[in-house]
Formats: sequence, C-alpha cells, structure tokens
Amino acid sequence: MRAPKVTFSLSAICAGFAPLCAHAFIGDAPLASAPHWQSVWFDDFDGDGLDRSKWAAEESCWGGGNNERQCYVDRPENIEVSAGVLRLKAASGAYTGPLHADRAQSVRGAQRTQPFTSGKVTSLGKAGWKYGRVSARMKLPAGQGTWPAFWMMPVESHYGGWPLSGEIDIMEAVNLATPCEQCVGGRESRTSGAIHFGGTAPDNTFLTAYAPESASSGPAAEWRVYSVEWAQGVIQWFVDGRLFMRVNQDDWHTEAVREAENPKAPFDRPFYVILNLAVGGSLPEKSNGAGVDEAAFPASLLVDWVRVEQCEGDLETGRACLSKQNWNGEVMTPSDVVAP
Repeated sequence: MRAPKVTFSLSAICAGFAPLCAHAFIGDAPLASAPHWQSVWFDDFDGDGLDRSKWAAEESCWGGGNNERQCYVDRPENIEVSAGVLRLKAASGAYTGPLHADRAQSVRGAQRTQPFTSGKVTSLGKAGWKYGRVSARMKLPAGQGTWPAFWMMPVESHYGGWPLSGEIDIMEAVNLATPCEQCVGGRESRTSGAIHFGGTAPDNTFLTAYAPESASSGPAAEWRVYSVEWAQGVIQWFVDGRLFMRVNQDDWHTEAVREAENPKAPFDRPFYVILNLAVGGSLPEKSNGAGVDEAAFPASLLVDWVRVEQCEGDLETGRACLSKQNWNGEVMTPSDVVAP
C-alpha cells in the first residue's frame, strides 16, 4: 500500500523552532527577512579615477593635530585609482599648501610647507551614517614613520569640537615591519582600533586594543578586512571577521552632556568615513626606531574596497545584527599604552 502523502507547513515548523528559521511566514509565504546586514554604500574602485560622488579628497598641511609631516594633496601622485585599487601614496618632497581643509581659511592665506605629501579621502559632504558595519579590504605600508588609518568622525560637531563629539578608529598601524621587542617575530605587526571621547584637552581620553598577531607575513604583506560594528550603546572591532575589541556606553562619555541625560552620547549621531596615510607624527615617531626613515618612502596604503552596511530590520538601533562572538579581552587606556 502506498504511504499517505504528508505535507508540512513552514509556518508550523517555525512556530516550534523559531531560532532555526530565517524568515517569518504567513501561511507558507515569506513575510519579511529577519534582521540582517544590508549594503547601503560600496566602492570597489573599479574605474580610472576617484569616484567624486562618494569621496572628497582633502587638501591640508596642518599635521592632523599630531605634528604629522605631510601635506595632503589632491593629485594623481598622491591619490590614484587603477586596476581596481585605491592607492594613497606618501612621498618625500617639500610642498606648500593650505593649512586647513576648510577652503575659506585657505582664501585668507593660511599656508604651511611640509617635507612630505600624501593622500586622504573622506565621505564628508557625500555620505554619513548612524550605526552600521563599516569594512575595508586593505594592504598596509611598512616602514618607520608610516601611519595608515581607516576611521570615522562625526558629520556634525553636535556635542562640540574634538573629542566631545567622538572619534571611531576602525584600523590604525604604525611603523609596520620595523623592529619591535614585544611583537611576534620581533617585528611590528600590530593593528589597533580605538575610540576617542571625554572632554577638551587635556581632559580627553581614549580606549584601544591591538588585534591578535600571527606568525604570518603580517598586514604589510597581506590583504586583510578591517571592520567595525557600531550599534546603539555598543561598538566592536574585527580583523578578517575575528572580534578583538568591544566597548559599550558604560565605557565612554562626553563632557558635553551629563551621562544620566544621554548615556549613549557621543556615539549616537551620524559619522562619516576617512582613509589616509600620514607621515610621522607623535605616535610613530615615539615608537619602534623613532623618527621618520626617509628610505621607507614612497609608501602606499592599498584599498581594494570599502563597504557600509546597515541593519535591515533594526535600523533604529542596529543591535539585532551584531555578531555574537565571545570576547574576554580588556581594552587599554592612555596609561596602559607603552611605545615599543
């Protein structure tokens, strides 16, 4: 005898095993996707020039507040897109340019001469986001005095000037492949993430952590994906999908508002994306071999792609899309950071 045909209702299955289902159903028809990261902004640099609808190239020589030695210049020698890669290129050679990126100040004649030039691009004035996952696939430069960065700043100084409105550093590295006694293999191979917050100097502070090192050839020789997941009240950092740092609203504050009034501040407003390659400055010049080695230049930060995703299904907080990896590490404060 033929066995009777048995039919299953997906809605009935999901009623009993909701965590296993990727969708909600009415009958057997999908109603809506569960919360998930959805790409909202992407650039794979598949062209012969910088996409000016997405990026602005900064021109400034002020040194970033860190005594950096470069002028950022908007020219092919310093910002190049070719073969599907963005190249931010630092080279020696004196250059005189506007002191600040604000062109109104340049009109007033404020200029500076620096011994290096380099490239810096931002999405300021093009795009900004509140909460999301922000990622880039990059290969970093090596050499004493190199300082590549992938980071975010507030679209508006809602809580006041830096760092009252916050700063999110997705990836920073200095002096890669130079001697380092504390590093795996005796060579600098660390990348880090951080947030800056607090009050105006000298009452500003930061939290930071290094990504785990490996015995491989390192971030100056390998393409790696650097990411941050930022949601309401929590931020977490990854390299190649591996979590290495997490902070929450109990860890940060801004002196612009009382914590009891808004504990999420200042990381509850839209931020924009920045990519740059600095030369020298307080961090690299006080680390490793110290100073700037001119033999390390020209140097290039290579960027394969940049992607911004937001939490479809939970745009309000983004928390439903956060990766749930375990992490038992500790963040460092300024007093914990010792130059190698």
